[in-house]
Amino acid sequence: MPIKRSIALAVLASALVTSGPLLATTSTADVSAQVIAKVTTPLLNQLPIFNPAPMLAQSAVPTQIVAPAAQSNAPASETADADDNSADGDQTLDLRKTLIDLAMQLRNSRYVRGGHDPSTGFDCSGFVRYVFAHAIGLELPTNSASQFNAGHMVNRSDMKPGDLVFFRTAGGKHGKGRISHVGIYLSEGRFIHSPRRGETVRVDSLEEAYWAKRFAGAKRPEAMAQIDSTTNNG
Repeated sequence: MPIKRSIALAVLASALVTSGPLLATTSTADVSAQVIAKVTTPLLNQLPIFNPAPMLAQSAVPTQIVAPAAQSNAPASETADADDNSADGDQTLDLRKTLIDLAMQLRNSRYVRGGHDPSTGFDCSGFVRYVFAHAIGLELPTNSASQFNAGHMVNRSDMKPGDLVFFRTAGGKHGKGRISHVGIYLSEGRFIHSPRRGETVRVDSLEEAYWAKRFAGAKRPEAMAQIDSTTNNG
């Protein structure tokens, strides 16, 4: 009897030893799976690749943009032309605004003969050249007379912000001398320029007696004239 009992206990112990790791492994795997599921599910939901619905919603074209085009009765070619003209017009406005913004930032820079940089100062043509070069990347001739010859003539009633205004301030009386001064037109008869020694970049009016007598006309630089021509001709 004691021998049989010992054998039975040995068999039972062997079974427990054999099955123990299997039970432990299964239990550990189950627990690990549950933990991974609880941890990774929220993280995966936060990644766009696993949660595409928000991305699809964001990539949809707003109906308020496509609706007018869909409802338009105009041929597709006419619609495209209108869009191109609008883009050209916006480009011209952006160029002029950029020019004026930079010019106005340079107010109070001192006049220096031959100056062409805000760190040293400007003369009239140096000021204009600096603004055009740094605002829109357009290189103008080096002095007011050559700038006058390089542009397209603009009627006074058709002047736009960014056009150049020229004056005859030397070599004659009552505005009959040579072109010797230039500024940038703003609006409503105002222009910004670097006047003379002892003064700084400022805004003046074409209606002031001194400038009115010496006004020689307005010119539009070639590049801007081409943009305007493209816009107006469609």
